[in-house]
Amino acid sequence: MTGKNERTGGSPASGRRPRRDAEANRERLLAAAVSAMLREGRNVPLAAIAAEAGVGVGTLYRRYPDRQALLHALEHRAYDLLVRILAEIEELGCPGRAAIGEYLARCLAVGDQLVLPLRGAPPLMTAEAVRARRTINRMLDAFLARGRSDGTIRADVDATDVIVFTTLITQSLPYGPDWRLMAERQIAIFLGALAGEGLGDLPGAAITRDDVEDAFAAQAARTAGDPGPS
Repeated sequence: MTGKNERTGGSPASGRRPRRDAEANRERLLAAAVSAMLREGRNVPLAAIAAEAGVGVGTLYRRYPDRQALLHALEHRAYDLLVRILAEIEELGCPGRAAIGEYLARCLAVGDQLVLPLRGAPPLMTAEAVRARRTINRMLDAFLARGRSDGTIRADVDATDVIVFTTLITQSLPYGPDWRLMAERQIAIFLGALAGEGLGDLPGAAITRDDVEDAFAAQAARTAGDPGPS
């Protein structure tokens, strides 16, 4: 006798497959967008992105109706990637300074994928985006606190310092020598300075998470008030 799932095609596996396919298609589109933007710049035609992903431009527009929607999706993708990296490092149980070093090394490896406001993407101020940034900040602060407790990280460094440095090393210089080697040297210098009590005070007050969020909100407001070219 034909079973219910055979008659309706409603097996659990058949329900999961479309979702997996949709997620794979989404990732293929976003990966193609990153690749095309690296090659041709942020204003690469959306049709070129669709072609690189192997889909029709209508498929891209159904999911991302304009360039801003695509950039926002890439920003969420970058936050998810960073949170995943931090969670994996937390599982390793590294000492504080070693955890920061591992984070910097992993960010360097995926730097091309990090479409983020500090790298020029339009700041996304949705509750989900703000929550993701706070999660990243909180997890980095936990690594720093661990390092301060074991004496390997100076007291006046905060998560924003790490985030800004990460932004710097994950954007390669276009005409210099091997960027990975250069960036790895900068990471080593930064990690050495993390323990540098007695090397002098850092200039100015610490830049906090709230300072960064305020700057993002101000930029988002300016962007919303500027209709751009017609």
